[in-house]
Formats: sequence, structure tokens, C-alpha cells
Amino acid sequence: MTLTTSYRPADTDPPLWEETVGALLVRRAAEHPDRPALVGTRHGDGAPVRLTYAELLDEARRVATALTRLVGPGEPVALWAPNVVEWPVIEYGAALAGVVLVALNPVLRRPELEYALGHSRATVLLHAERSRDHDMTAIARQLPGVTAISLADTARWRAEAADDAVVAAEPTDPSAPVMLQYTSGTTGNPKGVLLRHRSLVGVAQLTMAVTAAAPGAVCVNPLPMFHTASCVIGTLGPLCLGGTEVLVEQFAPGPVLDLLHREEASVLFYVPAVLGALLEAQRTDDRPAPRLRTVMGGASTVSPTMIQAAEDVFGAAVINLFGQTELAPVLTATRPDDARADQLGTVGRPLPHVEVKIVDPVDGEVVPLGAPGEICARGYQQMLCYLHDPEATAATVDADGFLHTGDLGALDGRGYLRLTGRLKELIIRKGENIAPPEIENVLVAHAAVDGAAVLGLPDDGSGEVVAAVLRVREAAPGLRDELVAHCRERLSPHKIPACWFVVDEFPLTPTQKVQKFRLAELAASGELRELR
Repeated sequence: MTLTTSYRPADTDPPLWEETVGALLVRRAAEHPDRPALVGTRHGDGAPVRLTYAELLDEARRVATALTRLVGPGEPVALWAPNVVEWPVIEYGAALAGVVLVALNPVLRRPELEYALGHSRATVLLHAERSRDHDMTAIARQLPGVTAISLADTARWRAEAADDAVVAAEPTDPSAPVMLQYTSGTTGNPKGVLLRHRSLVGVAQLTMAVTAAAPGAVCVNPLPMFHTASCVIGTLGPLCLGGTEVLVEQFAPGPVLDLLHREEASVLFYVPAVLGALLEAQRTDDRPAPRLRTVMGGASTVSPTMIQAAEDVFGAAVINLFGQTELAPVLTATRPDDARADQLGTVGRPLPHVEVKIVDPVDGEVVPLGAPGEICARGYQQMLCYLHDPEATAATVDADGFLHTGDLGALDGRGYLRLTGRLKELIIRKGENIAPPEIENVLVAHAAVDGAAVLGLPDDGSGEVVAAVLRVREAAPGLRDELVAHCRERLSPHKIPACWFVVDEFPLTPTQKVQKFRLAELAASGELRELR
């Protein structure tokens, strides 16, 4: 089939698993009852926990039994906790109970927490006692109209034994809702993204399939559980493999390197900040680097330099994933056997069973092959809706059922997708559209640059000027001139940054994306340090 426009029909191989999260756990426990399923640390005392598949299913069914005594089928139950082993156990228990798990960021302050609970209409909150220096119990006790249950009060959220009647009534409909995720918006209140069993299971299944992760793999997951990258790919991904999830409670590069060695892991889930920190730590580690088979992740632009470094150091195939929460969360992935240029310069091809089109952001028409436009997708993994927000849902999902991502990209005739920016982040200089990722990739290829964020700043003459905010290894004299020369060799003149700043650390969202709106605020207030 020869494509002339930027529309990619869905591949249909392999078949999509049509089962619930709970049914998949039941199947794996029957197949591999004694295989390690989950490794982590316990809430409260940090004691190590290792559960086989049979033990994990028993724990989850006991949680399901307790939850059915607290709420009815289809009702929300909120979970507010860091990466303790109870998190995935409750995730599975909620799925088996047929309730909707509301995944909450443990750093939320009281107003943010009250908004999420009120918006989701959750009347039960399962919460940790603390997350780092955050006293979660003190806040939870002040919430009106909510039954707050500490994870330390085990008997209230986990029954002594599973109820046979609850087990017999475990959900079987993969189209039913199972999880509510809140987007980390930059303006206004976050939206509640309602996801179904089919979305979570299918994305985990097909992501593991196209990335060729090994059956039975030991998978290290240092990503925050409240986000789909962790509770779907990092948790249900190992389940799909019949493998082991090793959950990291608090990321620190040295201890995670130790963990990779000790558990003989073959898969690592990452965001660029995590992978960069591990590469930096390995540089000063006397031991040989842990040997991995697969390193998969994304969340923001992953530079070719970082991909190459991770492959050289860990010996792994580095998989670049792209998507968003509304897509549960993966839309495309590179493959281990892709050509080098595709691995370094694209975010791969769509997962099976999803259609992709690229449209003109103004008129909504599908653009020619290779032309940039807004990335849209239609398939099993897209959200049911934005909860209680039909207007926002209608603005995001068009009349043909395609979800508009707000990301810009270009599709080639083979189905490979190249990202070109975000609709909201395009820099418009004298009528020219400039996409930050291209410039960021050029900047991080320079040996002195450890990280780069490019954004537009207001300018009376040009509309916007290009600004680069850098994290550098050493701000040596003359570095700015050196970087300008570096860019001149690789970029058109209008793309070369006019303003240069350095920071010690980037402001990040909870999912490790750079908050460019915050950088713009700091630049406007004169709080960013200029690179001389």
C-alpha cells in the first residue's frame, strides 16, 4: 500500500489481548505461581518485600475484598503514596474489585489534593504516612467528607483472607473503566483522564512485544507510580512478560546501579533525567556497568547522544517511546532492529491496532507525507473521556474519533514519526515557525552541554526570539561564542538562539518534563543567569 498523505492505518499483528488487568494477573499466577512477580520496599519501615505470582494474586484479592466493603462497583478509590510495594498491590486489588483507582501524586499539597478528591468524587483515600518530608497523615486527617485510611492501618484496606464471593465476581469486561489519571497541566486545574482495562493491558502487551523485551525479564522501575509510564509500562509490562517488577521507592543513581547488579536485571524503564544520572554515576563507579538487554522510556526529547551513550555503557537496545496519558500512555516506539538513523532521529512507528494521522492545526486536514502537523491517534488505548468535562473531551477528540495530542510531528511513508515540537511551544519569529527539539538536539551534542531547553521569549521586533536555557558541565569563558559557532554549522540562521542562559537544575513536572513556562517566567523576571 503506497501512502501519499500522513495517515497510517492500524497494523493488526499481533492480536490484542482482550482481558482485564485482574484477569491477566490471574492468568500469570496460574502459569507461574512460584516465579518472582514483585520486589520492593514496604510502607513505613522500608523492609524488603518479595512476592511470587501466587502471593501477589492472594494479596491483591485480599485488597479487593476489603475495597468492596468500602465502595460499590465502578466507584472511585484514591491512592496517595510514593513507590512502596503496596502501590502495585492496591492497583491490582482495585482492578479485581471493579473499582476505579484514582492515582495521585504524593507531593500534592492540600488544595491540590482536595481538588482531585472533589473532582473525582472519591470518598475513600488510601494514603502513606509520609513521603520524604511531606506529612501526608496530617493532611489526610483534615479532609472533610473523605474516609482516609493510612497504609499503616493494614486491616482496613486488606482483608485477612479473600472472600470467595468477591473472587467469583471479578470483572471480565475489558471496556470498563479502571483508572483515573490527572494530567500535570501548566495552566488551570488538571484534567482527569479516565482509562479502561483494555487500554492499560493492550498498551503494556504491545509495548513489550514491539520492543522485544525478553519473556520472564527482571525489570527495574524507578519511575513514579502515580503516572502511567510506571503503573502501566513499568508494572503491567513485566506482568505481560511473566517477569519481575523491581520497584524503586526513591531514585538515587548509586543505589539503582547496585540494584541493577544485585537483581541481574535485563530491562530498565527510564525518563531522560534518570538515564542521564545513571550514566553520570557509572562514570565514577569502579565496577563494570550492569549489562542490560532493553532500556525503554521517553517523556521528553531523548537526544541521540544519550541514546548512544546508554547503548555503549549498558550494552542495551535503547527504546524511545512516545505518547501521553490520554493514550495510556504509548503511541509509538522504536524497535531494536530499526535502522540507526530511525533509532536516533525518530520516535519509531505506531504500536499495532492504532491509526495515526497528521493534520494541519488550522483546518484539520490531513497533510502530505513528510509535512509537519498535529499528531492524532485513534485506537483501543485512547481515554474514555476527560472526567466530568465534555467540552474538553469534544475539543480533544474529533468527530471521527481521533484524539488530538497537541504534539507536532511528521510521518514518513514507512510509518516512522519524527517529533517537531508542541503546538503551545512553537516559536514564531518573524512569521517563521521554529520547533525547539531540533535546536535542543544540536545543543546537547556539544560536549559542554548536559541538558538544553529552548523556548521563545517575547520581542517587539520579531514577535519572539529563540532562547536557550542550558545545564552545562562547566561554564568556561567563551562558551557562548563556542556554542553559537557550533549552531551556525548545523542550523539555519533564524534558529540560532539569541538569548543564552544557564541553570543548575531545570524546573520539572512530576513526570520529569521541563517546565518551559516557568523558565519563561524566570527569564522575564531577570532571575535566570546569562551565559557570557
